[in-house]
Amino acid sequence: MSSGTQIKAKAAAQKSKTSSPLPSSPEPAVKPQPKPSDKLNPKTIDPFAAPSRTPSAFAATYAKGGIPCRLMHGSVKHRLHWECPLETVPFDPLLVTLAEGLRETKHPYTFVSKEGFKELLLVEGATEKAIPLLPRLVPVLKAALAHSDDEVFERGLDALVQLSAVVGPSLNDHLKHLLTNLSRRLMDKKFREKITVALQMLEQYGGKATVTIIKSKIPTYCSVFP
Repeated sequence: MSSGTQIKAKAAAQKSKTSSPLPSSPEPAVKPQPKPSDKLNPKTIDPFAAPSRTPSAFAATYAKGGIPCRLMHGSVKHRLHWECPLETVPFDPLLVTLAEGLRETKHPYTFVSKEGFKELLLVEGATEKAIPLLPRLVPVLKAALAHSDDEVFERGLDALVQLSAVVGPSLNDHLKHLLTNLSRRLMDKKFREKITVALQMLEQYGGKATVTIIKSKIPTYCSVFP
């Protein structure tokens, strides 16, 4: 091969290398921007989404129809529709199941558990039905009061006051198990007033004997009785 031919071959090879397209770098993934409405709507279960984890006992019970009520969506507020008269609904195990649901963090479980617990305690004869369940209710309420989610804690606190209003002094034997978590939350300024009011109501419903129990865990508590 002549020298001229070799030079032309080399030049063609170099041109082929320089003209070959460079591998394109992958485009960065674009993250979807949150919509303003996301802040307004509560965290809701998507019935069409693939389950990310095993459902809780409360969610499984609700899905199977084990809780005889359904959520009715209203234009102003939601309400529960009970499938039978509340007076005929067995407290055991429903009241305990609803108390367990207080630890849920997604709609509709949060509303069903909170509202169902409150409404069940308003029926006639609730005192006699709820007192035997206290040994099972107290550990469940304690778990809600110890929860890291603020809304779960508040639901647990409201439920505790509602239960105290129904069972009265019968709660005193179990109260010390619940006060430790209330004492810890008292350190948080945003809960201080709400917890103080709750303690005062517990004292009113439980009688003067409740003061000694509260002070054993929260020495700074001031009695509402003169």
